[in-house]
Amino acid sequence: MTFANKCYDVFEQSTVDYHVGDHVDTEINNPYADGTIEHTLYAKNWIDAVQWHLEDIIRDPAIDPVEALALKRRIDRSNQDRTDMVEELDTYFRGKYASVTPSCDATINTESPAWALDRLSILALKIYHMQAEVSRADASAEHRAKCAGRLDILTQQRADLTTAIDQLLDDIAVGRKYMKVYRQMKMYNDPDTNPILYANGEQPR
Repeated sequence: MTFANKCYDVFEQSTVDYHVGDHVDTEINNPYADGTIEHTLYAKNWIDAVQWHLEDIIRDPAIDPVEALALKRRIDRSNQDRTDMVEELDTYFRGKYASVTPSCDATINTESPAWALDRLSILALKIYHMQAEVSRADASAEHRAKCAGRLDILTQQRADLTTAIDQLLDDIAVGRKYMKVYRQMKMYNDPDTNPILYANGEQPR
């Protein structure tokens, strides 16, 4: 099994495990040893799964505005946690390929390996939830058929994305491509760079 497919299996496992409790406050029980890549991948997808459902909840048209604001703040924190986790994964890849000397004609990819894995994690959630729609007993046959068509597309996307990730890592490993990671500088979360925050006297973190 290729590396990308192993990553997908971990994402899928986390997605299934989350839906056992199926609640945004369910405590994570990561089955992998701390410090392993699998542990980070599982934790990454768990963040994504919780945020997926927070995004569902906040779209309730009858939601209380105060609750909605609290949820928006929680989603903001989740987005930062997600970004931090992606950067942790890229640190892993930088270390893994640190001894590789890129060839003179090596090129850079449009995204780092970790951000590609971020898309694969979200894809695992899309596939899980689209499959649930295909299986919905209370839905019309037309709805289930439409979702089955979408599921086929998502399944093909998974095959294409895992292949592309494996090819990218192979290219980095032999020097055909090189990694150059730009840290996500999210200005709206930073009291030093968000004018609304520093105008109100927020202290830098």
